Amino acid sequence: MIAEIFITPFADYEFMRRALIGSVALALSGAPLGVFLILRRMSLAGDALSHAILPGAAVGYLVAGLSLPAMTFGGLVAGLLIAFATGLASRFTTLREDASLAAFYLVSLALGVTLVSLRGSNVDLLHVLFGSVVGLDDAALILLAGVSTLTLATLAIFYRALVLDTLDPMFLRQTSAVGEAIPFLFLALVVLNLVAGFHALGTLMAVGLIMLPAAAARLWTVRLAATLPLSAAIGAICAYAGLVYSNETGAPTGPAIILAAGIVYFISLVFGRAGGLLRLRRPRRHLEG
Repeated sequence: MIAEIFITPFADYEFMRRALIGSVALALSGAPLGVFLILRRMSLAGDALSHAILPGAAVGYLVAGLSLPAMTFGGLVAGLLIAFATGLASRFTTLREDASLAAFYLVSLALGVTLVSLRGSNVDLLHVLFGSVVGLDDAALILLAGVSTLTLATLAIFYRALVLDTLDPMFLRQTSAVGEAIPFLFLALVVLNLVAGFHALGTLMAVGLIMLPAAAARLWTVRLAATLPLSAAIGAICAYAGLVYSNETGAPTGPAIILAAGIVYFISLVFGRAGGLLRLRRPRRHLEG
């Protein structure tokens, strides 16, 4: 019985294996980026950028239909442009970055939905907004695996610079020649993962597999070196659990994965040793701050 629920679907159905590989690849690279977003106090920026890619993906859809290269290129260009425009608006106007992101987020979402609706059906719109993780083809899997590999390699190479830019950006700029480029490199990685996740979970769900595992991991440990792999592991487990639940109940796969991540987050919110509610009830050791 247990094997039929947890193993047989992945052994018997290729689309389930593809869905698992694609969602796990996204979790492995996206969740560590989510940790940096939380530490930079840019959690809402990830959500805003996930919707910012929608107009570009919609333009690609209008030009070439549900074409992976066209929608990927369009979403990537749109996401980078919105990130750049937000930075300019917050730097040269009186608006703060969160206000600029909120404005661009709302306009991008409305524009993207309108563009898709000009040509597509409700099915196409749902595909764009919520993705189709059980419908991943070879090209989408290669994209997800490639983005995951590139992201993890970049995080490994620029790890110290990313940590310094998160904790003390002025010091990094004064001591490193690459200090000015690190924030743009980080945003580019975020947009790249959101564009890749868009094909699996859609623009509304992709950010969930980036932020929720990261938030849950931060509640269990304050050590960054432990938080990054823990967030990736939580994301991968939630992807598997969501797929199993969806297969058993017929629930939509993308939302099921995000709900699994949400459940882990709420459990961590209560029991997390580093930030959960119950930590307040534990007696502190002598001289412990």
